[in-house]
Amino acid sequence: MASSPSSAAQSARQALADRLQDLRRDAGLTGRELSARCGWHPAKTTRIQKGESAPSDSDIRAWCAACGAENHIPALIAASRSVASMYVEWKRLQRAGLQQLQETYTRSYRDSRLLRFYSSDVVPGMLQTPGYAAAILSRFADRANSPDDLEQAVAQRMLSTGAMYEGNHRIVCLVEESVLRHRIAEPAVMADQLVQLLSIKALPRVSLGIIPFTALRTIWPVETFHVVDDRLVEVELVTARVRVTSPHEVGEYLETFSELQEFAVYGREAGALIASAIDALG
Repeated sequence: MASSPSSAAQSARQALADRLQDLRRDAGLTGRELSARCGWHPAKTTRIQKGESAPSDSDIRAWCAACGAENHIPALIAASRSVASMYVEWKRLQRAGLQQLQETYTRSYRDSRLLRFYSSDVVPGMLQTPGYAAAILSRFADRANSPDDLEQAVAQRMLSTGAMYEGNHRIVCLVEESVLRHRIAEPAVMADQLVQLLSIKALPRVSLGIIPFTALRTIWPVETFHVVDDRLVEVELVTARVRVTSPHEVGEYLETFSELQEFAVYGREAGALIASAIDALG
């Protein structure tokens, strides 16, 4: 099963720190000696080696030069930038507006061939109705210090639904039954959303599986995530969006997705669960 995405981000940072520490040791330098050669306080070296502080590009260049390991500079800078891009705070993403944030998803979906969505909390964005999307995004807008662009953000999210109807895309969606039951919006909005799921599951390029409450399972619900073309995993946390690109970790998510699929129902059985959720709205 895939590890916690926040843990994965920290592990990647620590792996970079360990590589830098190995270079120092291979050069026969103490932390104080390296700090003196780099021209900074020893405490900075300690923070970098513990993974508590992310080194800048110039820090990496100075570190490698001090160790006589300039040939490692390009690879370490690339690794450092990859770590920095993994864990992005929502406040930073939202500062430019919710519409721009939605555009990042639309571009990613448009350029993909295969999209896999797993959700344990809400209907995946690509499958959302405008009303449901507005209910979701309005919560972000209320908490974020960002431009008042909720209407534009919803419209942008609706553009991503085009992947279900045009282009050469394949979309595989897997949701927990609880997603059908969570009252994210008013009953009328929820009913519209659930009715849309009934129509979406019939689309030829879309596979919609639902994991019933009654499924006998060996894997419990995990964090909501989606996978783009076997190369990128994006996970949405309370405070951040985590982007996972390491082939090994992407593979873990793909394995988890595959195992979760074994507990899902499709076709008429999935339709019955959706219909039951609609009836429960009263």
